[in-house]
Amino acid sequence: GQAHVKGVSGTWQDLTENVNQLASTLTTQLRAIAEVSTAVTRGDLTRTVAVEAMGEVAELKDNINQMIVTLRDTTKKNAEQDWMNSNLARVSALLQGQRDIGEVCRMIMNEVTPLVNAQVGAFFMHDLAADGTARLRLTSSYGYVSPGTEVVFAPGEGLVGQAVLSRRTIRITGTPEGYLTVRSGLGTAPPSDVVVLPVIFEGEPLGVIEFASFGTFSDLHLTFLDRLVTTIAIALNTILANRRTEELLAQSQRLAREMQDQSAELQRTNAELEEKATALAEQKQNIEVKNREIEMARLGLEEKAQQLARASQYKSEFLANMSHELRTPLNSLLLLARMLADNPERNLSEKQIEFARTIHSSGSELLVLINDILDLSKVEAGRMDVQPAEVPVAEVTGYVRQAFRPQVQEKGLDLEVVVDPAIPERLITDAQRLQQILRNLLSNAVKFTEPGGRVSLTVAPTPADTMFGVPSLDDADETVSFAVSDTGIGIPEDKLQLIFDAFQQADGTTSRKYGGTGLGLSISREAAKLLGGMITVRSEPGEGSTFTLTIPAVLPAETAAALSARPSEPWKPVSVQEAAKALVPIMAPAPELPTGERKERDSAPDLTGIRVLIVDDDIRNVYALSSALEMHGMTVVYADNGSDGVRKLTEEAPVDIVLMDAMMPEMDGYETTRTIRESPEFADLPIVFLTAKAMPGDRDKSLAAGASDYIAKPVDLDELLDLMASWLPNAKTDE
Repeated sequence: GQAHVKGVSGTWQDLTENVNQLASTLTTQLRAIAEVSTAVTRGDLTRTVAVEAMGEVAELKDNINQMIVTLRDTTKKNAEQDWMNSNLARVSALLQGQRDIGEVCRMIMNEVTPLVNAQVGAFFMHDLAADGTARLRLTSSYGYVSPGTEVVFAPGEGLVGQAVLSRRTIRITGTPEGYLTVRSGLGTAPPSDVVVLPVIFEGEPLGVIEFASFGTFSDLHLTFLDRLVTTIAIALNTILANRRTEELLAQSQRLAREMQDQSAELQRTNAELEEKATALAEQKQNIEVKNREIEMARLGLEEKAQQLARASQYKSEFLANMSHELRTPLNSLLLLARMLADNPERNLSEKQIEFARTIHSSGSELLVLINDILDLSKVEAGRMDVQPAEVPVAEVTGYVRQAFRPQVQEKGLDLEVVVDPAIPERLITDAQRLQQILRNLLSNAVKFTEPGGRVSLTVAPTPADTMFGVPSLDDADETVSFAVSDTGIGIPEDKLQLIFDAFQQADGTTSRKYGGTGLGLSISREAAKLLGGMITVRSEPGEGSTFTLTIPAVLPAETAAALSARPSEPWKPVSVQEAAKALVPIMAPAPELPTGERKERDSAPDLTGIRVLIVDDDIRNVYALSSALEMHGMTVVYADNGSDGVRKLTEEAPVDIVLMDAMMPEMDGYETTRTIRESPEFADLPIVFLTAKAMPGDRDKSLAAGASDYIAKPVDLDELLDLMASWLPNAKTDE
């Protein structure tokens, strides 16, 4: 039985050892679980249950470990959230009440850069450059070594500009060598992580923040920065809004002060205005009185203007009538004197013929005087015209040589005509006016030069330093000067103005050596204005004189029309020494007048047997004309008025040609001609007008009335015979 007890005893002992071992293991496991639980309770979440276990203990271990991991994650998240909230709150508190943007930027750099474990930070503020363009300017930095110049980016330029343009955060990890260098006192190294964040408020950019770190920015730091820029944007916008408000407030206060000052000034002004209003009321009464006086004066001026207009009309009519009254007796005088001088019957002595020639010469001189007076009067009345046409310079100089060579040879003078090759071959001007001026200037030069002297005409371009501001000359592309020089008696300086006045000469005494009316220079001066030019004079007493006519090489018709738009104005002559007064050109060109078809004759006409009807109320004119025409073998029929002329035209048929006086009582020449033309049988009858008016418009008026041609009194007999022959196809000419 003892052996059997021994076997049971050994088995129990094994069981006891197993139980003890199991209890020991369980105790170890429970102790480990208890220790971990105690650590967790104390806040240590770094440990877990690491013992081996099975069954329910293993399941308990796993649950405890899972709980620890979950609790660890939750605790970490809560810690991070607490860190973020506390730092956002701290930075936000620092931003509260800030007014200076620069200070805000510096504070953000100093506070935030180390907070996110960055080594370099930069704040770029968005503002406007001087030219109004947007820019991002480095305002504050942390750990950044400035290059010494202003760091500025435009929107879209670099990562800073791109962050603003895209409105998104830009991150760069693993920056390449040379991209950015972080420097300390002991060394340099490139960062491994860079983040660029735009500061945006309601879609509008306010700036850009950039951070660089040796390490890697955590998600917590990146989230913190994303939320921080929103807080910064609100703070910056508040500062900017406050700044604008302060500026507006300051401006408002300044305006308020100005308004107060203006109000005070207005009060003073109102007081002054009240005083002035009282004075103005008195002035108003005075002005009303003055206005009534002015109105009376205006009415008086209108009446005077009407009187002047009537006077101008009367003056024109007076010129026409005076022309007729002077020329009509001259016509008879010259015709009869010419007939006596020709002595066709050979019954006059040489002395009597000389008397007749003297009468004819005196009458011709009287005619020249009448023409000069009428020319001057027509200019003053605004009735003289210009007709621009092509004028060869060679013809002008040829006329001078032909017309004045006999005079200079007779007086023993030298005549020199010089033409500069630089001037154009042809001018556009009024040939008649140009010839009239040169004739007057050269006649004076010949008259006032003693035998043995010299007279010259030089045609050349106008020197630039002699232009005097005459509009038509200033506007001209080219100007030409005609300088008439002599070695005559010269003109004293104090007489240079006088000689251009009508009826004046340098020597105005009754014992003067040289004759003349003194109208030539006055007419030449006015004719020069008509050509758009001027006359200047340079003279030395005893040495001679030079009169220079300067005209545009081309005087267009429209320019000539502008020149004639106003009457002549008072004028003082221009000397080369003074070079001061500008001439005001006047007068407009008359339209081209129609001329009848003529048959030109190269030899003296034979008008024997021609029947001529003379219609004229002046018996002296009829007598002279009849005598001259009958001497050439013509038959003359006479009527002293228009109605008698129409009657005799039928009774004395056939009549080959009619000489019609323009001015007759009751039925004048125009009406008489119209009456004649009403009869078909007289539709082609030559009717030549004889008129003494010689005023602008007379020729076209007579042609419009039905005249064939026109000739002015006093009638030159040779000219009249040629004119009659040109209208008589059957007239004979001497071969």
